[in-house]
Formats: sequence, C-alpha cells, structure tokens
Amino acid sequence: MSLRFSKMHGIGNDFVVLDCRQQRFALSEAQIRAIADRRTGVGFDQLLSVEPARDPSCAFYYGIWNADGSATGQCGNGVRCVAAWLHRAGALAIGDTVRLESPSGPVAVKLLAADRVAVDMGEPDFAPAASGFDGSDHRLGLGSDRVEIGVVSMGNPHAVVHLADVADPSVPAWGPALTSHPRFAHGVNAGFVQKLTHDHLRLKVHERGSGWTLACGTGACAAMAVLRQRGEVGQSVQVDLPGGTLQIDWTGPGHPLWMTGPAAFVYEGEWLNH
Repeated sequence: MSLRFSKMHGIGNDFVVLDCRQQRFALSEAQIRAIADRRTGVGFDQLLSVEPARDPSCAFYYGIWNADGSATGQCGNGVRCVAAWLHRAGALAIGDTVRLESPSGPVAVKLLAADRVAVDMGEPDFAPAASGFDGSDHRLGLGSDRVEIGVVSMGNPHAVVHLADVADPSVPAWGPALTSHPRFAHGVNAGFVQKLTHDHLRLKVHERGSGWTLACGTGACAAMAVLRQRGEVGQSVQVDLPGGTLQIDWTGPGHPLWMTGPAAFVYEGEWLNH
C-alpha cells in the first residue's frame, strides 16, 4: 500500500505530514525510521499526523514522532505547519483562531496568513520534574567540562546553556552529551543561546531523537523563557536559528508564551515502500 504525505518545513525544521482524519495512524517505529532516512526515504526531523480531536474543545489532534521513531509531546514549528496544512485542506481560514490538541494538551493557533501562524505555547514550566530532571544541581558535567543549564518544559523538556558565542568550539560535542545526559530521565532538547541585545537572541538546538536541526520552535521558546526569568531579555524577543527567525512574546509568570513564525509547503508525495 502507498502512503500519501505532505513535506513541509518551519524555517528549516522539516516534517512529513500525514492526513489521518479518516484513517487511523498505524506506522511502526521501524516504518517511521525508514521514512525519516534522508538517503533511502523522504527525510524529516519530525513526522506529524493530523487526526480527529480527542478533546471536544479542540478542532483537531496532531501526533508527533522524531526521526528515530520515538514519540514526543510538542513541536513549535510543527504546530505552525499543521495549521497551514489545515488551511490548505479547507479546514482553517485566515484570521481564524482555533484550539488544536497536541500530545501535551491543547494549544491555540491563529492563522495570520497562509504561511504565517501565531501559537499560544502555554506557560513555561520551570519545575525540574516537568522535564524529568533530578533537580539537585544545575551544573552538569559534559566530558571534562562543567556547564550551567536552565531547565524548562514547553510541553517537552529543554536544557538551555547561555554562551557568549554559539560558535564556541565546544558546542558540537556538548549538544549530544547534554541531550542524552543521565540526569534527564527521558533525554532533553539541548539549546545553546547567545544574547545579541535585550530583544535579540541567537540559538542552536540539538534535539533528542533528531540531532542538530535548522530550527526548534519549542527550543526558541525555552531559550527566551530562561533568559526572561533571569531578567536578561524583555517580553518580546527575536530568535535567530540557523534556518530563520521566530518571534517569541512572553509577559511573564501567570501568562502564556506566544510564538510567531512561518510555515512552508515543499511538495506532496507518495511513500511506496510501506
């Protein structure tokens, strides 16, 4: 049997999107890994399934799987692509605000244009347990180095390292070491952030299950939240990632954090090796 899909990306963070509104999602981890292979498959950072909502307050549900076949709870660039996909499918109009259901719970999305979406990512959760972190010490050993981290959940766990320059030669080794650090029970997304000005950041992210990506939406949210909590940035920040720029807005505790950015279609395809 063949499998129809859409290839999309949000500032370089790329996805395979499946229409599961009428048929149940039924791919195994091995099949997901096969589709994710960039030489013999389609290639993606995450696979997204658009499904009927479980929560009656939401319009649709979306599932998220990493390139290694593991499921994950949230994907900021992915939810923007889901919203743009729903618009193209005729299920969401420009100007609409709807609730979509993620594995981590509902999120509100507003379609600003066919290719631009604002997302209510919820309030950052700094409780160590929310990120599966043992919480005893925020200085971690990465090889022979010790690194200070900020820990926050944006529906998935993030460890944020504030550096003078994200071009630091230690970053390529620190990324995978931090992602798989044993003090995180389920692994963690590792973000390396550089403050350019009070409202401008530069960021690189090594994602659990996918490795280095051109962009990570929840990573941009996490980096802003950690620096905002420390008083390093204001309530509106531009975050530059290797693939492009996101706008992150957060008033502070007690308020949701909003992420705004683009979503792009690449092509429609048919996976034949299913």
